Amino acid sequence: MNKIVSKSHFSENVVKFVVEAPLIAKARKAGHFVIVRCGEHGERIPLTISDSDVERGTITLVIQAVGESTRKICALNEGDYLTDVVGPLGQATHIENFGTVVCCGGGVGVAPLLPIVVALKAAGNRVVSVLAGRTKDLIILEDEIRRHSDEVIIMTDDGSYGKKGLVTAGVEEVIQREKVDKVVTIGPAIMMKFVALLTKKYEVPTECSLNTIMVDGTGMCGACRITVDGKTKFVCVDGPEFDAHKVDFDEMLMRLKSYN
Repeated sequence: MNKIVSKSHFSENVVKFVVEAPLIAKARKAGHFVIVRCGEHGERIPLTISDSDVERGTITLVIQAVGESTRKICALNEGDYLTDVVGPLGQATHIENFGTVVCCGGGVGVAPLLPIVVALKAAGNRVVSVLAGRTKDLIILEDEIRRHSDEVIIMTDDGSYGKKGLVTAGVEEVIQREKVDKVVTIGPAIMMKFVALLTKKYEVPTECSLNTIMVDGTGMCGACRITVDGKTKFVCVDGPEFDAHKVDFDEMLMRLKSYN
């Protein structure tokens, strides 16, 4: 049982929890995720760890209410308990001083992007972050991202905040004005696909995080099976991060439709 220390809302359906998990807080690295369960018969929900506090023994999780299980978790309050929080799982992000890195996140994808931004900046990179959402209300963790970025570009579909346009417009703006050594993209699969197509055109190495397709989180169910460079991979054990230029996004998008 893991106690919820605090709860706050980014929007009506997006909640931030700070949860007691001292061993996970101590061991986790950027890119790691946990499996959360609410209730003895609750569904296993994979969530990327967006932050941790080793001294307090807590981790921060951001969850969007999209189905019965996630709505049940989001209905919990400070002082309530999650039945299970297991982790850290997955492969940690490879961090080094690449030079200039553009980190782009869409919607709740900014939550798993945050620890990567923090780690890249700590490694001495110039970090330009591009945050995107349909509207201003869907831009999350902006202050936290700004604290660890050299520059932040905001893109909204409706122009209600920052610049009007898609995330790719913000990424291309940076690539056209300065040398970019790497791009990291996390968000909806369709967003990552078009970021990958853009950066491939400019020959900029790009990493994507495919946590959106995970279900079981241990490699047993096979639901997160994808094709990378013609080979079958499992996001939960081989990833969640992959070379975006080698991912078969069309296959992934087709398989995601089975959850609709």
